Amino acid sequence: MELIIETYSILGLIILAYMSFWFGAAIFFKRNDVADVAWGLGFLVCALYAYLFLGDTFGQSLLVLFLIAMWAFRLSLHIFIRNKGKKEDSRYQKWREDWGKYFLIRTYFQVFILQGVLMLVVVMPAVVSIIFGGKITAIDLIGLAVWIIGFFFETVGDYQLSQFVKNPENKGKILRSGLWKYTRHPNYFGEVAMWWGIWIIAISAPLPYLTIIGPLAITFLIIFVSGIPLLENKKKGNPDFEDYKKRTSIFFPLPQKKTSK
Repeated sequence: MELIIETYSILGLIILAYMSFWFGAAIFFKRNDVADVAWGLGFLVCALYAYLFLGDTFGQSLLVLFLIAMWAFRLSLHIFIRNKGKKEDSRYQKWREDWGKYFLIRTYFQVFILQGVLMLVVVMPAVVSIIFGGKITAIDLIGLAVWIIGFFFETVGDYQLSQFVKNPENKGKILRSGLWKYTRHPNYFGEVAMWWGIWIIAISAPLPYLTIIGPLAITFLIIFVSGIPLLENKKKGNPDFEDYKKRTSIFFPLPQKKTSK
């Protein structure tokens, strides 16, 4: 426990500096959605520190670092490409208007610092697993399998949506094919599954009942706070989306329901 507390004391300072840097970038580029690009890479910063200074060279430590790196690079690159050449995300534009003269200070604390705190919570099972990681076990392979399923859903779901949005004929329409036929949010399902996979790998490390806060936090945020609710509220009232809602699972991939005409 002492090692975890010491590690988190240092990580807290690292992430404070990291998010402060991105806050400066947001001011320079005049767009706060750079915070979305910073999100994934921040996890990699935490994992790298744990691996380079405290982790084993091989085994579980290297496996978890690799998984975090794969997820972080893909997600941040995807968001960067998605935002490139476009206006600032509408969420941040609205906050820019609502916060008025307090915009800068609220941006720093409510966007960047808050995101840094959440990052430290969610990454906990990865950090602990890297610090105390030993040889790869059968439980680790189960966790890896769950992570791969999650990575598939997030990556393929994002790709299918980006291809759908690129087609001008699909403007105003709802994607119902591919993975989106079985869940209204395959990318979010994948995100959550990956973090549960990381936690399963971390079960063999100390304090699994503490590190479970990581996947619980990201699950709660995505399902009830900043993920699914925000997206679904935007489409509320759209007849095509309302029909899609009746037929398609909100989160877990399931066969579509048949509805009466």
